[in-house]
Amino acid sequence: MQRRIVITGIGLITPLGNTREENWEAILAGRSGVAPITAFDASRLSCRIAGQVRNFDPSAVMDPKELRHTDRFIHFAIQATSDAIQDAGLVFDDELQESTGVIYGSGMGGLSTILANEERLRNQGPRRVSPFLSSGGGTNMAAGIIAIHWGLRGPNYATVSACSTSAHAVADGFYAIARGDAEIMVTGGSEAIINELTMASFGNSHVLSTRNNDPQRASRPFDSGRDGFVLAEGGATLILEELGHALARGAKIYAEILGVGMTADAYHITAPSPQGTGAAKAMIRAMDRSGLPRDTISYINAHATSTKLGDASENTAIKAVFGPHAYRLAVSATKSMTGHLLGAAGATEAAYTAMALYHQIMPPTMNLENPDPDCDLDYVPNRARSGDLLAALSNSNGFGGANISLAFKRYSHS
Repeated sequence: MQRRIVITGIGLITPLGNTREENWEAILAGRSGVAPITAFDASRLSCRIAGQVRNFDPSAVMDPKELRHTDRFIHFAIQATSDAIQDAGLVFDDELQESTGVIYGSGMGGLSTILANEERLRNQGPRRVSPFLSSGGGTNMAAGIIAIHWGLRGPNYATVSACSTSAHAVADGFYAIARGDAEIMVTGGSEAIINELTMASFGNSHVLSTRNNDPQRASRPFDSGRDGFVLAEGGATLILEELGHALARGAKIYAEILGVGMTADAYHITAPSPQGTGAAKAMIRAMDRSGLPRDTISYINAHATSTKLGDASENTAIKAVFGPHAYRLAVSATKSMTGHLLGAAGATEAAYTAMALYHQIMPPTMNLENPDPDCDLDYVPNRARSGDLLAALSNSNGFGGANISLAFKRYSHS
């Protein structure tokens, strides 16, 4: 008998807030987390805005020595996971620790730690380089340190697939439970890349918005005035659990994960296929493997980053997959509020999708003032909307052509 897998806990730390509750309140209110950069002097950059996590004190979840030796992306991961575990009501005894694993990704890992140590090497010499460079900044160390914090001895590793990273972590957690490798999987991703090097590199690639004087309206997916995405930081954790295990302990269930679709564009290192072929196939595979007919999908949380090519390509892909039903379902881009969390984006948006099904409310696409004629679907413009939501997709598309679609359904006992 096929194992059913549900989401029983969610943790979020994003530019919208440092908890799940703060995030959902901001999403429903349509608030933006984008603002002028304060982490460093950004005056030399073409893009001087970002989605920064603010008023975050990681000492509440990590001890001072551990904080000194670990990168900010790990701090986000521990905060989001603590939030999710508390939300799920999990208390780990020895048996549960044995049957719980962690798959947690990051697109760029401890880049800030690497940069800081390179500067020490250059200015102060080899003896000043931290011996904790790899253990405190390695991309897999968020997964490892989560496991150490809670004593979780199941499968443990990181995923890396650019903007699809944490969606792949959720997918792999789903498969780990389906195979019987675990009863519970802690999944998600975190990213901390608001530094001058990253901002300069993306800026020189001409993919970032330069709407510096109007930051809260800079991320505008599907709008004809969009001029690029806004970099952001944060983390998201989803607790996946085998249904019987969840029911036995009386857990709250946000949604059921029914299927996953993964493809590659094999087209270009950064640009999507103009016809959205890979993204379309990912959605088709997710639905085929879930057994969901096309017309049961009520809502899609789009990857939609606010780039000219990407948004139009995803619009084309959705229409290719759903035909006439594409105009009856709702699509929204929560990056219009959070900015683009890169490796943490997929899990963040999967969390919002699961919460949409649980609360029966669709997040809005903010800043959609003049829709692009090539983006002609219902994007839930500028205001959250209640609806009868049965099933939903969450899409992620990463540099290198990595596409993934996660299929969710509102949980029912049947």
